[in-house]
Parts: sequence; C-alpha cells; structure tokens
Amino acid sequence: MQHLASDSDDLSQDSPLDSEHRKPVARVGHKSYVDPASRRSKDMFDTLSMSSVGLEFGLAVIMGLLFGRWLDGKAGTDPWFMILFLLLGFVAGLRGIWRAVVKSDRLAAAEAEALRE
Repeated sequence: MQHLASDSDDLSQDSPLDSEHRKPVARVGHKSYVDPASRRSKDMFDTLSMSSVGLEFGLAVIMGLLFGRWLDGKAGTDPWFMILFLLLGFVAGLRGIWRAVVKSDRLAAAEAEALRE
C-alpha cells in the first residue's frame, strides 16, 4: 500500500480514501433505512448490558462488605466499618440499577419515537 502525503501512519479519519469505504444509508421516503442485522445486534447488546445489573448490584454489596471487614480488622472497630461499607455498597448497587432503568426508558422512548415516524 502506498503512503499518501497526508498519511501519518495512524488511524486518522481524514484519509482521502475514506469515501470508498463508507456504506451509504438507504432512504425510504423521508426515513432512513437501518439494516435489520445491525438493529438486532444493537438490541442484543442492549439486552446484555441490562442483564448485568443484578451482577453489578451483588458485586457492589459484596465488595463493600469485604472492604469493611478488612478495615475493621485493621482498625479494631469490629462491626462499624463493615456496616458502613455494606450500606455504601448497597447505595452504589442501587445507583447502578437506577442508571440502567433510566437508560432503558430512554431506549424505549427512542424506539417509540422511531416507530411513530
């Protein structure tokens, strides 16, 4: 492959050959057509992302519990750091669940908007 004058040996986006590699989006009427395979793979990725919420919650609680027990062992304040970090892990897990719910609502609203068009 010949190097062009503008080629900087990195993955630059301003390559003059860029237009040859882009696939145009087909338009039907005023709507853009999205390939069904790409739509399915995006939906599968979103589903996988949402299914990890329970694991994220459980890991946050367990990590808080273990860190609190370790800190109690070092400081000699037996149940207090464990309780504190258990609660912090619980709050972090709830925050992850809330973030997933908001993302799911946003995706559902975007899908409903796309169906209305």
